Amino acid sequence: MTPFERLGLALLHRFDPETAHGLSLSVLRLGLAPMPGPVTSARLKTQVAGMDLPNPVGLAAGYDKNVVALGPLSRAGFGFIEVGAATPLPQPGNPKPRLFRLTEDHAAINRFGFNNQGASAIAARLAQHKRGAVPVGINLGANKTSTDRAADFAKVLALCGPHVDFATVNVSSPNTEKLRDLQGPAALAALLDGVMQVRAGLARPIPVFLKIAPDLAPDDLAALAEVALSSGLSGIIATNTTLSREGLHAPQASETGGLSGAPLFEKSTRVLARLSKLTAGKLPLIGVGGVGSADQAYAKIRAGACAVQIYTAMVYQGLSVAADIARGLDTLLARDGYASIAQAVGTQRDAWL
Repeated sequence: MTPFERLGLALLHRFDPETAHGLSLSVLRLGLAPMPGPVTSARLKTQVAGMDLPNPVGLAAGYDKNVVALGPLSRAGFGFIEVGAATPLPQPGNPKPRLFRLTEDHAAINRFGFNNQGASAIAARLAQHKRGAVPVGINLGANKTSTDRAADFAKVLALCGPHVDFATVNVSSPNTEKLRDLQGPAALAALLDGVMQVRAGLARPIPVFLKIAPDLAPDDLAALAEVALSSGLSGIIATNTTLSREGLHAPQASETGGLSGAPLFEKSTRVLARLSKLTAGKLPLIGVGGVGSADQAYAKIRAGACAVQIYTAMVYQGLSVAADIARGLDTLLARDGYASIAQAVGTQRDAWL
């Protein structure tokens, strides 16, 4: 972390978390944060679902929901970026306060509820973004008041799909009532069928990923894997936030919502490893949950991930953590004699089962 970032984080942490989130986006938009530019090497370059990534460290959905700082973020050292979640209609989300720092745990709890400006506004901003070496994806969500939530995902893809490099079906947020019910096999298969029909109609069909919860029972995870393998999905993102509060120390631990950050690392990595075994390498997996260092990113990769995503780590380590993790990964791969990320994927999966 640079001295500038250390000062900036200290100032941001004087504000409530949601205000600080908005201020950090403003700093990026105004060009006040130093950008390292592309972070890549022969070892770090990789391909996931046909997409060429300069490195395997991505930004998870939820930070730039409304695509207001995509240009600067594309120069921040990430290998790929996911924006949103977007819903067909704008919605305010849940009442405030709805974001909490758990400083003692290096974690956060949010219950935003898909607050966003709507797919039309987000699609317009995506259309203005000049595509470059860093792939950009959209996280697809459903409106809280929708009478057909499954159809909402397809609607967002139809609007935003022409302007992105990949899309993610998000049925795993715990902050929209009954949304996780769509992870059931029958409901999920029907939902994905609608999404895939829209994808087939795009002038440039793009990879579609599914983001899953870390709280699935083993049988439910196995059933979900079967649906994923048969639906034409391009890959799975494991995992979203958790409802568990095990091992927390911060006073905000009793707040409702999804927990992210360091406490999620072990749980999400075990789900990732199980999913890797269930899918037998037939689908690329993206590991998310508690990644805050190169060692943790490397652990996700060796547990079965082709790439990783971060978010909460930036709250405590600043934006430069993305570039730091990517450079550290390069060092770890060289140390262990791997010429590429692909060679390391799943090499220690059984240790997490």
